[in-house]
Amino acid sequence: MIQDHEPEATRRDAGDAESSRASRGWWDRNADEYQNDHGAFLGDDRFVWGPEGLDEADAGLLGPAGSLKGLDVLEIGAGAAQCSRWLAAQGARPVALDLSHRQLQHALRIGCDGVAPVEADAGALPFRDGSFDLACSAYGAVPFVADPVRVFREVRRVLRPGGRWVFSVTHPIRWAFPDEPGPEGLSVAASYFDRTPYVEQDERGRAVYVEHHRTLGDRVRDVVAAGFRLVDLVEPEWPGWNSQEWGGWSPLRGNLIPGTAIFVCVRD
Repeated sequence: MIQDHEPEATRRDAGDAESSRASRGWWDRNADEYQNDHGAFLGDDRFVWGPEGLDEADAGLLGPAGSLKGLDVLEIGAGAAQCSRWLAAQGARPVALDLSHRQLQHALRIGCDGVAPVEADAGALPFRDGSFDLACSAYGAVPFVADPVRVFREVRRVLRPGGRWVFSVTHPIRWAFPDEPGPEGLSVAASYFDRTPYVEQDERGRAVYVEHHRTLGDRVRDVVAAGFRLVDLVEPEWPGWNSQEWGGWSPLRGNLIPGTAIFVCVRD
């Protein structure tokens, strides 16, 4: 659906239902543009953790690539299933879950050999307890949900004991800076401690995009509250080979402040 008016950006509360509805609509409307703009960088079958370009093939945050064969893996917020496709190439059995129907259509367009696409909300996973060995999410779902602990508990429920849950999000420190890739994005403009969601709303006041902020400490407490053990927190440095700008991410900013945080958690 094409909007007649530019959304108004504001800061206000937004609960689970409103956030979920806004995310589904936004990604359905913007999936084509997103894949057109970023598909080449993401690749059809790479596992990239964020705009810095950290590749799972190098990072091994889910474990050595050779250890993934035969494992059941859930990718949350899979988009066009690029990460799941890479997992399938390692011999894993991935499920690519996304809230957006249009994003999953792009997954089918590229090809889903060895990948099972599922359209569902991360806060209500349609799987039995203990269905997966690993779960992962590269910027999927977590920044857009009002209650991340609910999502994490669902992930823990569907993981087997010893399973890893690895997810990446915008680094919380970036909340204090303008979302600009140039010098104007290097000056603090807001309180890091203000958890009020960022909301874009239509002329009737209905949210069409919602992003939720949690401090670094909040994220750690959320992980623990859901019953996980945090074993690593990765803050990728900007690599010399990456000259691209992606929204507020850029070489200028990436060499000075972190842009991505990756949480590596274990279900004991």
